[in-house]
Amino acid sequence: MVAGGWTLGVLGPLEVAVGGRVVPDLGGPRLRVVLALLGAEVGRAVSVAALVEGLWGTRAPADAARTTRTYVSRLRKTLLRAGADDLIVTRPPGYALRREPDAVDAERFERLAAAGRQALAAGHPARAAERLTAALALWRGDAYGEFADVPALHAEGERLERLRLAVVQDRIEADLATGTGEALIPELEGLVARHPGHERLWGQLMTALYRAGRQGDALRAFRRAREVLAEEFGLEPSPGLVEVQRRVLAQDVRPPAPAATAVPAQLPPAVRAFAGREGELAVLDAVLDEQAAGILVVSGTAGVGKTALAVRWAHGVAARFPDGQLYVNLRGFDPTGAAVAPADALRGFLDALGVARLPTDPDALTGRYRSALADKRVLVVLDNAGGVDQVRPLLPGSPGCLVLVTSRHELTPLVAAEGARPLVVDLLSRVDARDVLVRRLGPGRVAEDPAAVEAIIDGCARLPLALAVAAARAATRPGFPLAAVAEQLRDAGGVLDVLHGGDRATDVRSVFSWSYRALSAPAARLFRLVGSHPGQDVGTEAAASLAGVPVRQVRGPLAELARATLLTEHAPGRFTSHDLLRAYAAELAHDDPPPTRLFDHYLHTAHPAALLLHPHRAHPITLDAPEPGVTPVRLADLGQALAWFTVERPALLATVELAVRAGADAHAHGLAWCLATFLERRGHWHDLVTTQQAAVDAARRLADLPAQANAHGVLAGAHIRLGRFPDAGTHLRRALDLFRLLDDRVGQAHAHLDLGWMHERQDDHAEALGHAERALELFRSSGHRDGEARALNQVGWCHAHLGDHPRALLRCHQALVLHQELGDRAGEAHTWDSLGYAHHHLGAHRQALTCYRQAIDLFRLLGDRSNEADALTHLGDIHFASGDPDAARAAWHQALTIIGELDRGGGGRTRSPNLSA
Repeated sequence: MVAGGWTLGVLGPLEVAVGGRVVPDLGGPRLRVVLALLGAEVGRAVSVAALVEGLWGTRAPADAARTTRTYVSRLRKTLLRAGADDLIVTRPPGYALRREPDAVDAERFERLAAAGRQALAAGHPARAAERLTAALALWRGDAYGEFADVPALHAEGERLERLRLAVVQDRIEADLATGTGEALIPELEGLVARHPGHERLWGQLMTALYRAGRQGDALRAFRRAREVLAEEFGLEPSPGLVEVQRRVLAQDVRPPAPAATAVPAQLPPAVRAFAGREGELAVLDAVLDEQAAGILVVSGTAGVGKTALAVRWAHGVAARFPDGQLYVNLRGFDPTGAAVAPADALRGFLDALGVARLPTDPDALTGRYRSALADKRVLVVLDNAGGVDQVRPLLPGSPGCLVLVTSRHELTPLVAAEGARPLVVDLLSRVDARDVLVRRLGPGRVAEDPAAVEAIIDGCARLPLALAVAAARAATRPGFPLAAVAEQLRDAGGVLDVLHGGDRATDVRSVFSWSYRALSAPAARLFRLVGSHPGQDVGTEAAASLAGVPVRQVRGPLAELARATLLTEHAPGRFTSHDLLRAYAAELAHDDPPPTRLFDHYLHTAHPAALLLHPHRAHPITLDAPEPGVTPVRLADLGQALAWFTVERPALLATVELAVRAGADAHAHGLAWCLATFLERRGHWHDLVTTQQAAVDAARRLADLPAQANAHGVLAGAHIRLGRFPDAGTHLRRALDLFRLLDDRVGQAHAHLDLGWMHERQDDHAEALGHAERALELFRSSGHRDGEARALNQVGWCHAHLGDHPRALLRCHQALVLHQELGDRAGEAHTWDSLGYAHHHLGAHRQALTCYRQAIDLFRLLGDRSNEADALTHLGDIHFASGDPDAARAAWHQALTIIGELDRGGGGRTRSPNLSA
């Protein structure tokens, strides 16, 4: 009884007591089944489906789930009336009985039994007899006896009955060791009659008879045992039983010593420099507290410290497994390729458990192993497992044992079929990585050069094995500054050469290779191909394009790489790995040709995405057909296009650079063109400069004059946004010269618009107006209505800054009508912004507010964060001028938030009336 708490009795008729008082009526047989099912899994969730199966088996009614929830509700009310608050808690996918120490008599029985066995093994038979007797006294009848028609409870009852018999034998063993003999004979004769196949009982009966002076009866008992074993089981007596016979024949007057119970302690030493992993250790502790038995699977990439974590935790909880700790390195990923066969591991375990006469058949070995662990509480650590087939024969049948498996594979089948609890071990945090270096090098040396320490952490990608090797290099060269180690790690092409600790186990490249060699051919090929991908992560379609196969055919290899933890699916359909694995994959792909299918994938996805962002984009480009096997991402609307660009921006920028290095100038120019609108609207202007300079250079190498002219113009716009007006002027004059050489009047008009914008940014509004009016004349003479609308807005904007607000309104209204007719939402947004500015300066605050709100809504829809921030600033100005400071502060705060998120430099007005990007 738990004082002031609750208890549940299942070792006999089901009963629950609260505060020491038995609840007389639980509400009927079905509610008793529900409580019994929850009690059998105390502290763990029991799904509604499992409760339904227990209540009705295969004949559940249509509303079984709802009815089951009603039963749980009624049971809760009954227990609440008895004074047990929150005893049954909701825990997806069902319910759980709140755990309290020793609240369930079956758990208390198992704890006392384990303590008794431990005392017996330690040579304290009197203490053992006391605890084992106390354990047996908890029984009031058959365990879960009233639930014989509920399979789950019937199975649990049978397990407890088997354990009860084992505890009875342990108690008799303890009594014999204290000198008791004759008093045990009646009990033992009844036991061998009910359990004739238990040789231990026969041996105990022979010992008791011998101790009572009945040597002949003891020998007759041996003959009876031999006959029963031969007739019913086809077995000869075991060496242990024969040894008892020998003692009787020899008239050995000493009390036979209790059979020594082997308590294995096979855990390897814990890593002395272990650091961090508090979160993972807490998860393991929580699982042990919650279920006390079962299977834990610790997975993670090579070198991430799975074994160190598992061994460290196992040492910390070893005392909770009084029957011992078994450990085996299964060598699932070994340089020799010689994984440990399950049969060999079983023989090692059985030897440690003191089991003799081992069978040769693998299935028989598993059976003997499970029999040896029956009713014991043992921690089994299966380290470095290569797969589930290596693990399953090593799983105990006893629910009192906990199995801790480590593997580079996720071992999903164990989670699905055996209910294993997974724990994925990731790279160390920066704090924990630094702690590793402190523990290995000492706090003084680490404190000497914090910058070098951070560089070492980066160079090792926060991988524990790499940090250990780097720290070893520094420790064996105490005279070398840490900056020298950090410098060696900065070379991405040679970092794996540095991270070699002197043998295969501490060679990071070799450790990675063990995982790589275990891959199937398609997965290995994909891993190499991903090594040529320049980004931090890769999407499913990009991986399919790299491999030149349909998406459905790449999912299998991707899943295999994820199971092997060579890739991590950090978001649905997106896969990444740390820097050292990427370096290893890049080494493998070093001699492969440039990934032109990847260039095509990004180009043929980015081009339609760019047109979704800006359908009226100036100077459109045309693409050649992609290579066979390329799978572009299909984007349906503006929102999907923005989301795709946002996710893929780092990869796209890196792909432009890779295309330049590979000499794929058409791809480099095309990708830069596709990126321009997104980078401009999101304020990534430094990236815009980089990509457009690459576009200019690529177009020049291609001798493509129109492409050169366009790229000069877009590059000039990026410089304008950053306030680099001399550079902008140089590129605009070059663009204008090229457009004149090409007799491209529309191109000239765009160049004049940008020249006007550049002068406007420098407050030279008269010069800006001249360029805008020249652009308007060129667009009209060319019949280019979209350009005409842009030029009208620019002319109106310049008039507003020159103080001619009525004329500004006239030109901007003309622009607005044209933009709306053409469906150019970007042009419309800019024009609403211009109208708001003119109305503001005319004192028409209400009209100005309306215009700015229209502009903000459109900029937001277009994902144009930069101009949204400008319009919000103007909106705040209007609110302030209108006497509403609170609304003004709210608008300015929104603008400042956006500005803080943007990668923008320079100053002043950022909007581009040309919008050529």
